[in-house]
Amino acid sequence: MMLEVAALRVGYGKAEVVHGVDFGLDAGECVALIGPNGAGKSTILKSICGLVPPISGSIRFLGHSLVGMAGHHIAELGIAMCPEGRQMFPEMTVLENLRMGAYTRRRDDLDESLDEVMALFPRLRERARQDAGTLSGGEQEMVAIARVLMARPKLCIFDEPSLGIAPRVVDEIEETLHKIKASGVTILLVEQAVSMALRVADRAYVLEAGNLVLEGPSAELAQADSVRNAYLGF
Repeated sequence: MMLEVAALRVGYGKAEVVHGVDFGLDAGECVALIGPNGAGKSTILKSICGLVPPISGSIRFLGHSLVGMAGHHIAELGIAMCPEGRQMFPEMTVLENLRMGAYTRRRDDLDESLDEVMALFPRLRERARQDAGTLSGGEQEMVAIARVLMARPKLCIFDEPSLGIAPRVVDEIEETLHKIKASGVTILLVEQAVSMALRVADRAYVLEAGNLVLEGPSAELAQADSVRNAYLGF
């Protein structure tokens, strides 16, 4: 497996919010973590990226243990996260924000990477010299995704890419995720828009109150009564 999480327990202070979860994904897969607000999904992502240390358990990426590793070293291994809320540098231009995504790479091929992400998001080429803080929410999400791709990661982690985005733009985000997946990039996706997540992902895990309660191929989970009733509205 490219990423393997085993018996992971994570908390904040004395409050444990993730209770011994196990999951993984292979190279080239797209795997979704779905569940209600407060289930612990984002906490798991932060733990993988070195932002929240686990209480116990293991996280391995391409044979490397990530537990106790600094976040910038984890990024250097090839993991990049598109965080919830986008977290732009609002007073920097779109172009400057994109270049920030490539800080772990050599500088001699950045123009090629910029061309690639601009081709994926033509609107960003038009906005390249505009301050990121003046963009719409959907455009800021495009910048956040493009910034992740500038790192040319082995594993892309997306935390709620559709959060606060207009429905018509959510469709664009879904199309973009399909394109990223088709390019061979491995994706770990946390998403409240469960129907969209299940359309994009190959497999999914359902997390409730810090515990994994269901897993399987996305097509099968989309037909499971428990998932349909709880998350799909029918």
